[in-house]
Amino acid sequence: MSQSDRSSVSRVRLVDVARAAGLSKTTVSDALNGTGRLPAATREHVRQVARRLGYRPNATARLLRAGHTRLLGLAAREYVETPWVYADLAYFGQLVNATTRAALAHGYGVVLLPTSGPDDCWLGMPLDGVFVVDPVAGDPMVGDFLAAGIPVVSDRRALAEAASQAQTTGRWVDFDHEYAVRQVLDHLEAAGAERIAVVAGATTACFHQESVDAYQGWCAERGREPSIAYLPSPGIQQTLDAVERLLDDPVPPDALFILVEVNPPLLLDTIRKCGRSVPDDLLLVCTTEDPAALYTDPPVSTLSFLPGETAGAAVELLVDRIEGREGDPGRLFSAELQIRASSAFPATAA
Repeated sequence: MSQSDRSSVSRVRLVDVARAAGLSKTTVSDALNGTGRLPAATREHVRQVARRLGYRPNATARLLRAGHTRLLGLAAREYVETPWVYADLAYFGQLVNATTRAALAHGYGVVLLPTSGPDDCWLGMPLDGVFVVDPVAGDPMVGDFLAAGIPVVSDRRALAEAASQAQTTGRWVDFDHEYAVRQVLDHLEAAGAERIAVVAGATTACFHQESVDAYQGWCAERGREPSIAYLPSPGIQQTLDAVERLLDDPVPPDALFILVEVNPPLLLDTIRKCGRSVPDDLLLVCTTEDPAALYTDPPVSTLSFLPGETAGAAVELLVDRIEGREGDPGRLFSAELQIRASSAFPATAA
């Protein structure tokens, strides 16, 4: 079929079928949708005319008339000022895959939503429910979907902030970020660290805000000066640059806690170029889902926020809400600290 033929087919409308069949638009719509009280011969006549003209019904419109689309939206909202491809980073890439697998198991598809755009741009998408990951403070996406009556799964802070404008209640998946951060800091302190520096995102997402607050509180309790490098945007290179700045300090840290996704081999290479050795004079823990962390030299200690488990729970909560089941109001998870040679005592290094 030529390009002009394809263009012609795409322009065939319901009214064109009605005109060619010699019937009203309503009758043709009923015939094609299997509704109304029509003779079998009329329905077959309409179908034959539609096939001959190359008419294809709008699948989205048909699903919306049925009251559902079997599509779930997924968005990562750490940074909303400029577009970014969150699936490029290990944590979000695994979250996208796990959400898709869980949704398909329930008979749903997944649509990746943009991180930024015109106000309310996401409301034009025909979705049954939405999983909003790492929403910023007062996130309009959470509030807009809830106000439109579309089920949402997000963190507890975002749902509480949107409660006043919501026509429906959301469900949540969340972590005790303070406990997770203190677990890492206590481990580094026990391993001998005295000057622990942190790399975090310059964002109002709950994970980064609560993690930094926990770090600052931990330092204050011990009379230590916090050392934080903030990233204004996501990306591996930005993280490596921040690490270089911290290690160039006149009094450099003896431990690093990376709260953003990073590539472990590149990180270790950057540290070596700065003249430091892990773990001999620099202990290291990364919040990453990159599987390379297990195979580097030395293997890198990681704090995991369980993208597979949280995605599975989020989809289950959404599907329960969409399909009218009571279900749980939310799920609280504990982050998983895997101690390896990059931060362990020699006798306990994995």
